[in-house]
Amino acid sequence: MKKLLVLLLTSVLALSLVACSNKKTTTEDTTANTEGQTPAEEIKIGFVTDIGGIDDKSFNQTSYEGIKKAADELENVTYAYLQSSQAADYTPNLNSYAEEEVDLLVAAGFLFSDAVSEVVKSYPEQKVLIIDVNWLEGENLQQAVFAEHEGSFLVGVAAGLTAKNAGKTAVGFVIGQESVTMEKFWAGYQQGVWAVYPECEIFYDNADDFGSPEKGKTLAAKQYNAGAYIVYHAAGGTGNGVIAEAAERRQAGEDVWVIGVDTDQYEYGKYGNEGKSAVLTSMLKRVDTASYNAVKAIADGTFKGGVVTYALKDGGVGIPKENPNLAPEVVAEVDAWTQKIVNGEVTVNETAVKDDSRIK
Repeated sequence: MKKLLVLLLTSVLALSLVACSNKKTTTEDTTANTEGQTPAEEIKIGFVTDIGGIDDKSFNQTSYEGIKKAADELENVTYAYLQSSQAADYTPNLNSYAEEEVDLLVAAGFLFSDAVSEVVKSYPEQKVLIIDVNWLEGENLQQAVFAEHEGSFLVGVAAGLTAKNAGKTAVGFVIGQESVTMEKFWAGYQQGVWAVYPECEIFYDNADDFGSPEKGKTLAAKQYNAGAYIVYHAAGGTGNGVIAEAAERRQAGEDVWVIGVDTDQYEYGKYGNEGKSAVLTSMLKRVDTASYNAVKAIADGTFKGGVVTYALKDGGVGIPKENPNLAPEVVAEVDAWTQKIVNGEVTVNETAVKDDSRIK
């Protein structure tokens, strides 16, 4: 029987790092074990969050869940995280685990690109997984990237059709920070909306922060007040404020929706006593699959550096299997577009349109 022992690291490091450790142990099964067996060597995984935090209900949390899932399936994995409260924490947090010589160091997001670049130079033997980066060099550095533009196209189709069917004229989009990755979200969403509703206007706002629900709530309110019927967020913890604003408005009787990101955020959008949710659907970005696969590869000795791409055809992006708030005809249309993308009939551009009168 496997048992998870959770250890809370209470010491405060010099750079105000918050750490949490989880350890798996095994208990002897006399019916399965034989005399003379040697226990498997312990595998140590260190995870570092960006400023969004471990419980952002999005990118960091989902990445960490992939590590935990792999550990649940293995008998000899210990894992821990260090939470970054500011960008200055990234390098010392990463160095802390590298100095411990963990078997795998996982960095959640493109914000770590500079820090990871330094670490792989200082610790060339350290195996590292970084997510949302594909431009770094390092023999033991695995870089996981996703086809966010393809997944965002699908939720764009859902938003466009839902708005059109409701007689609405605008939808919205909130990002956490401008980057190559965020542009892929924006590009796909535009194309999806306009593929089914060419006249639709799209409000766009950049929070310039992945860890501020307050900013997300403010920007969502701005867009809803301007006429956005549905707001899609790609903003990590900041997006929790977008979801909260939508839920509060629906609780008050207003007909608006929000689209979640990274994981199925339906549960986070619930309001009232009837269990209803303000989340129309979510763009799944399976960062948990990337971290899970990396841990498993460490365990079986197949981990390799290089770029690994998770596209729609690989199950790396998509929408949830269950979408209670989407009309059946909308789901059918999303499924049809999914097949067109997977079959190569439709290619989603990674570059967003900037100069268009429909962007507000």
